[in-house]
Amino acid sequence: MPGGLGNDAFLSLFRGLREGVYIGLIGPDSSATLAANPHLRLMFGWADEVADADVRPFDRDRFVDFQARDGFLERLLRDGAAHDQLLRLRRVDGTACWIEVTARAEALPGRDRRTLRIEAVMRDVTERKKLEDQARDVFHQLSQAEKLAALGQTMSGVAHELNNPLATILACAERLAGRRLDDQTRRDLDAIHNAAERAARIVRNLQTFARKRHTTRTMVDLNQVVRDTLALRAYEQRVSNVVIVEALAAGLPPVFADPHQIQQVLLNLVINAEHAMIGAHGRGLMVLRSWHAPDRDAVLLEVSDDGPGVPEDVQQKIFDPFFTTKAVGKGTGLGLTVAYAIAQEHGGRISVSSPPGGGAAFVLELPSGGMHVRAPEPSPVAAVSEVPVGTRALVVEDELALGEAVADALRDAGFEVDRAADGEEAIVRTQSRAYDLIICDLKMPRVDGMAFFKHLASTAPALTRRLVFVTGDVAGTEAEQFLEQSGCRWLAKPFRLRDLVRTAREVVR
Repeated sequence: MPGGLGNDAFLSLFRGLREGVYIGLIGPDSSATLAANPHLRLMFGWADEVADADVRPFDRDRFVDFQARDGFLERLLRDGAAHDQLLRLRRVDGTACWIEVTARAEALPGRDRRTLRIEAVMRDVTERKKLEDQARDVFHQLSQAEKLAALGQTMSGVAHELNNPLATILACAERLAGRRLDDQTRRDLDAIHNAAERAARIVRNLQTFARKRHTTRTMVDLNQVVRDTLALRAYEQRVSNVVIVEALAAGLPPVFADPHQIQQVLLNLVINAEHAMIGAHGRGLMVLRSWHAPDRDAVLLEVSDDGPGVPEDVQQKIFDPFFTTKAVGKGTGLGLTVAYAIAQEHGGRISVSSPPGGGAAFVLELPSGGMHVRAPEPSPVAAVSEVPVGTRALVVEDELALGEAVADALRDAGFEVDRAADGEEAIVRTQSRAYDLIICDLKMPRVDGMAFFKHLASTAPALTRRLVFVTGDVAGTEAEQFLEQSGCRWLAKPFRLRDLVRTAREVVR
């Protein structure tokens, strides 16, 4: 301990403080520790017997983003202090955490002017970041629910008042249509009939939105609802050059739902995707994929397309009532609002994402057990859509072409990626470098995925929570039991790179 820490009372405070206290030197490429209290060791996972000189939280390799370290040092050089600065650092086991740092620093005589003596109080705020992220999501959901509830009350009355005159208009139009009319009158009558039908569709949407429609719920096979919905659109899709790919998981648990309302949601998503793709390039590829998320008691269905995508500013408003990007007369702005309301009424949710390269994906989540879909586990990183600079991934795959494709997709998403041809090489790499994510094939020569998992479980158990398996051999095999017991995320081959990247972002956020 430095001489300044000799006072017994101060030493007692230093050792008993429930925040990390650090005293040392920090320079552009290195750091040196003079003193570190026990709580700092606990925060980062250093053992009690490790010497103070080896407890170095400000070393370059402790920073997830090296540029963040440079910025922190520049601030200390410029201001001589930093207050409540958030830094994303790595613990001893390689996992990332958010640390709030308040520090003062000064140059030392006779040393490089860029090497500073630093005294810092450090607080682990990872859990706080989780709660902040969760609160933002809850606020958005509550805000949307308030809009729907307020508007629903108004729309219920409006729909009731509109039904009677609309029924009269349609009845008269149908009766007149049976008479002998001149061409001009026939065209005008058709226009009246079409406009009245459009108004009637809007009213039906309003009634559904206001939840006044009688619903009959039963145990529903979501995959069958998808197939029935696609059958309704088969002819239109064929003549419009829209190709459909079904990737529906076998063995999905049933959901307790109104099949007609769920079909209404799917029809809306499918037709919207068709319009987006055909409007953009006169054709399209649509993929419908279902899967089960047992950790969240949810069955999920994704409808994705290769259309122009949904801009970020539009994503924030796309479920709002009467918001539409379609031309006047082509959309009511209620379709997705109704879909949102139906999903919410069933205890589920609906969301949208759109990668920078184009295309859009809507995901419908419905509870497979209980009354509501459980929220996904919150995590330290603030946003799913962004990968923090310096996030490291390891791709373990013996198929060279597949491994390179996965690695390239992760690099495009912002990851720093290393490759390993099998589990043996992966073990060597994890011993020399910290990783935030590992994508690993289950069946490989020499050391397979199961053996690699067992090695990590004994040497770096925290890293097993960052492990995602890919496999083409699951159902009815030893692999199925292993994946259930391991608790790891996994994707079945063949998978879409977009799905893998999304899973990767969820794991590291």
